Amino acid sequence: MYVILFLVGGNLTKIIAISGKGGTGKTMFSTLLIKALSKKTNSILVIDADPDSNLPETLGVEVEKTIGDIREELKKLVEEDKLSPGISKQDYLLGKVYEIIVETENYDLLVMGRPEGSGCYCSVNNWLRQIIDSLAKSYEYVVIDTEAGLEHLSRRTTQNVDKMVVVTDASKRGLGTAKRIKKLADELDIKFKDIYVVANKVNEENENIVEENATVLGLNLVGKLPYNEEISKYDLVGKPLFELPDDNEVFKKVMKIVEKF
Repeated sequence: MYVILFLVGGNLTKIIAISGKGGTGKTMFSTLLIKALSKKTNSILVIDADPDSNLPETLGVEVEKTIGDIREELKKLVEEDKLSPGISKQDYLLGKVYEIIVETENYDLLVMGRPEGSGCYCSVNNWLRQIIDSLAKSYEYVVIDTEAGLEHLSRRTTQNVDKMVVVTDASKRGLGTAKRIKKLADELDIKFKDIYVVANKVNEENENIVEENATVLGLNLVGKLPYNEEISKYDLVGKPLFELPDDNEVFKKVMKIVEKF
């Protein structure tokens, strides 16, 4: 079971969710989007909702505990009757959530993680949802790196999002996934103010085809990112993508996407 995020946010909070198939560059785009937004403000809450949890590495941040960890800790305390007297389960979760937030000069990071145990966490998920909703209201932007595929939609982990960005490769099949995400959102009555598509690793040979396919599928193609050797080298040696220079070609294109937002 995963923590369910029905993020509400305050009147001024803008919530952006990043989706897409595995291997398309979803986390890379999330990282550069966070970097671009941090040029405008440091009032950013980043939520890594992907159980694979690669975002801390690409941001260059060490994370000691996740939401999954504290949920398992609470379960163990309750089972062993070791929860301190006078402290409710919700109070315990609230304190722990604030403890595990990683604060940086550019953004704050909260990692959902992957729970190890089994069983029903319905009430715990509900409390965590309320806590994270309340927390989100204190930020200008909330950026959610969702899990790959369509699972986050079927689990309702990205409702009440201002902007959903689907990252795809340059293939028609990849764009088809973006179309299915849009269709599934409609079927589940999940309301996004805007749904955008970003095509990654676009080159001169396939650029026109990508644009034509996006038009045929009725997708709002907001950006086309080229393959970038510098990003490939960073990935190869495990260097954080957040440290890419501002004149990197892909980062400059992500900055333009933020301007379009």
